[in-house]
Amino acid sequence: MLFQNRTDAGRKLARALMKYKGRHPIILALPRGGVPVAAEVAAALDAPLDLVLVRKIGVPTQPELAMGAVTDGGQPTIVRNNEIVESCGVSDRKFDDVCKVELAEIERRRKRYLGDRARAKVEGQVAILIDDGIATGATTLAAIQAVRSRGPKELVLAVPVAPLDTVKKLHCEVDAIVCLDTPEELGAIGYFYRDFHQVGDEEVVAALKRFPADKIAHVPDSAS
Repeated sequence: MLFQNRTDAGRKLARALMKYKGRHPIILALPRGGVPVAAEVAAALDAPLDLVLVRKIGVPTQPELAMGAVTDGGQPTIVRNNEIVESCGVSDRKFDDVCKVELAEIERRRKRYLGDRARAKVEGQVAILIDDGIATGATTLAAIQAVRSRGPKELVLAVPVAPLDTVKKLHCEVDAIVCLDTPEELGAIGYFYRDFHQVGDEEVVAALKRFPADKIAHVPDSAS
């Protein structure tokens, strides 16, 4: 499946997620690339949009190769891909050094994107976690664990494209996965988009203004 751009991917993904509209879901995007996709889902499902700030921890000599990932929070969630760490000969000290750099970028994004913006209340809700695609799954796993810690009633992972083996590995981490294309060989996420430009900070901020995190005040079933 070839998507025209992230907007096109988001609209197609939204159609596959329409069954959740009546359940008042919270849409959680991984910035920056996941935000335009998630914005289309939020529009179609009439849902609030919020972020999960997560960063890939790349191998120093191959930054695009994930040896782990980290999310923000008082106690950051850190996921290590030990197979990559060991095969690339990365020491614990070097791993920690790269992790600190990514945590600093997370803090910059938190201030730039969120500031004093109201955050979505995930506890007891249906949470739909969205990105523009999944490669190794390290970043996604860190995001899943971070969202789980916030106590959602149900956690759904939704992406336009992800390799089949990664989808299988992540199935046990969430309640449901919606993925439009599951190739055996991914190559790179960008291969599945005609337009895969780098999403800028301004695009993220504009999307968040359109969809306040407190747009829907829904009382969880357990509280009724």
